[in-house]
Amino acid sequence: MMRNPFIASILLALVSVSGSSLAQTVLPLWPNGVPQSPQTALPAARIAHLPPGEISNVTAPTLTVYFPSGRGNGAAALVFPGGGYQILAWDKEGLAPCHWLNSLGITCILVKYRVPQPRGEAGHYPADLVDLQDAQQAMRITRAHAAEWGINPVRIGVMGFSAGANLAILLCTHPEDSQTDATPAASQSQANLSARADFAILAYPAYLAMPPDHMEIFPAYQPNQYTPATFLIQAENDHSYGFNALVYYRALMHAHIPAELHYYATGGHGFGMNPPGTPEDHWSKLAADWLRAINVLPSPGGRAYGLNEVPDPCMMPEPLNPNGRRVNSPMPGTNPPNTTNPANTPNIENQTPSPYPNCWHSQP
Repeated sequence: MMRNPFIASILLALVSVSGSSLAQTVLPLWPNGVPQSPQTALPAARIAHLPPGEISNVTAPTLTVYFPSGRGNGAAALVFPGGGYQILAWDKEGLAPCHWLNSLGITCILVKYRVPQPRGEAGHYPADLVDLQDAQQAMRITRAHAAEWGINPVRIGVMGFSAGANLAILLCTHPEDSQTDATPAASQSQANLSARADFAILAYPAYLAMPPDHMEIFPAYQPNQYTPATFLIQAENDHSYGFNALVYYRALMHAHIPAELHYYATGGHGFGMNPPGTPEDHWSKLAADWLRAINVLPSPGGRAYGLNEVPDPCMMPEPLNPNGRRVNSPMPGTNPPNTTNPANTPNIENQTPSPYPNCWHSQP
């Protein structure tokens, strides 16, 4: 048995996700009290009836920062584990994604948001604002500490699973709502900082499609001027929420927001990061390739963007002609126009805003 409390405390401080820096930072989201009364009086715990790696009874939400080993690339992502707004799948959909993000040089901000919430519509936005408040606050705290944590404040994305993906999408569509102005926590909200996400990775999102046929998206999740570039995965045999990624992808297309969807035949719901021996076990590699495509990660042999730089903006979306081709697209066999910025080092102060609301652009 460990009898030296000093040594025990040092060992506890060194516990981390494999592949991450040993240094971690844990901050309360609401150090002077949460905006609403807690749903439960029990402390956060891995309670007895839950499988290992899941937690519930979160009344004091926090964020935990996992830094990549060595020098990071300036990008960061807030991670929201799933769990139906009742529990948090902390290990499978929290620590494991942080390990993956750190392996890419991305700082992981793991958000322990408040659960459980009321079941059904009473526990979802707009009836329940609690978890959106936590998500907005986590993003604002991250931006407030960006320089300290080596993060570019315009390269902070979100990553969510199931209900956590639902919460990530909610943040992507409602980042600037003043959800705490009329609460005792208003002075803690740092509303002068943007809560907008700069990219989104969403795994098997839940609660987006409207019953009974689940072919339309709830209005609260409709993409808008705040919605960023998005990567989506879901399984066809996800019998509870299989239509969600499809309806959200269609909404993104209609809003002219670049997105990438991978829809697998198998996997069900809740398969996590790398389910071994399944077709979907390599989806994280596809997500990494997508992060390179949108310049969150440097391409192989390319340069990393500094803390005061953003990549080139996306090109203007062009209308279709009656033949279904882009009006200004070159004919087959011809060379497209050169749209590359020769300097390749755009600065935040003089970056031209992109026609797409989700591409890299100046902060509003």
